[in-house]
Amino acid sequence: MSFSRRWLYLPALLVLPLLLGLANEYATARPSRRTQNVAYVPASDPTFDTERHRLDVYTPKKKAAAPYPVVVFIHGGSWNSGNKNFYSFIGRRLAKQGVVAVVINYRLAPAVQVPQMADDCARAVAWTAQHIAEYGGDPKRLFLMGHSAGAGLAALLAADNRLLARHGWPRNPVKGVLLDDPAGLDMYDYLQKQEYPGDAQYLVPFGQDPAVWREVSAMYHVTAQTPPMRLFIGGETYPSISSSSRKFVSKLQSLGQQPQLTVLPGKKHAPMVLQLYFQHNIIYQELLKFIGA
Repeated sequence: MSFSRRWLYLPALLVLPLLLGLANEYATARPSRRTQNVAYVPASDPTFDTERHRLDVYTPKKKAAAPYPVVVFIHGGSWNSGNKNFYSFIGRRLAKQGVVAVVINYRLAPAVQVPQMADDCARAVAWTAQHIAEYGGDPKRLFLMGHSAGAGLAALLAADNRLLARHGWPRNPVKGVLLDDPAGLDMYDYLQKQEYPGDAQYLVPFGQDPAVWREVSAMYHVTAQTPPMRLFIGGETYPSISSSSRKFVSKLQSLGQQPQLTVLPGKKHAPMVLQLYFQHNIIYQELLKFIGA
C-alpha cells in the first residue's frame, strides 16, 4: 500500500476509538433517563449559586414493581474543584443496574469553606429525601457514595445528624455510606501535623481554626448509631488516606460497628474513581449488595 493510500486510512483509524466510545456511551445511556440541573436550593435563597446548587437525577427507564434504592454521589477535588458533569458515567452505570442515582454539585473553595460545603451537601440530600419518590426512588433506602473529599463529606453527613436536622430531617435519612478512597475523615489531626509538602493549601478550604477542623471531621461524630460504612482504598493511594481510613475503621469498631474495609491492590487515588466507568467493577458489585439492589 502506498503512503498516499495509507494516509487515506488514517482519519478512520483516528475516528474509530471515538465512535466506539460514543457507541458504548449510547448503549449505556439507553436504559437510563437523566434529569439535569435541578436546583436543590431555592433561587430566592440569598446564598443561591446558579451553578453549584444543582444536581442531576439518573433513573432506570424500566419501570419496577417497587421503588428503586437511591444513591447520592458526592464528587471529590480537594475541596476546590470538581463538577457533577464529570461524573455522568457514575449516574448512568448506577441507573443501568437498578438504582436511582443523584449526582450533585456544591460550592467550592475559595468562595466558601468546608462547613458551607457540608451544608450544601446536606441540602442536596434533604432535597433527595423529599423528592426522590417523584423519580421512582425509595426515600427509605437512601445511601451516600463519595470519592476523596466527597467521601469525607459523605461520611460527615451520615455521622453528624445536625447537618440534616437543620434542613427538616431530625432523623437522619441516610441508611449507609460507601467511601471510595476517602479524604478528610480526620482533618483535625491532619492539619495539626501538616506532615506533607503543600499541606498548607488546605487551610484555604478549612480555615485556621482547629475547632472547625474537628467540627467537619467525621471521626469525631460517629456513634454506635451511625449508619453502616463500607470503605474502599487503593493499595497505592496517599499514605494519609490509607492511615486515616484504617483509623476511622478502628474508631467505628470500638463503638460496636462492623465496617468493611477493602484494599484494591495497585490502585492509586484517581483510578479509584475512574474505574467506576466500568459497570462490573468490584465497587459496584459490593455497592449493590450493600444497598440491597
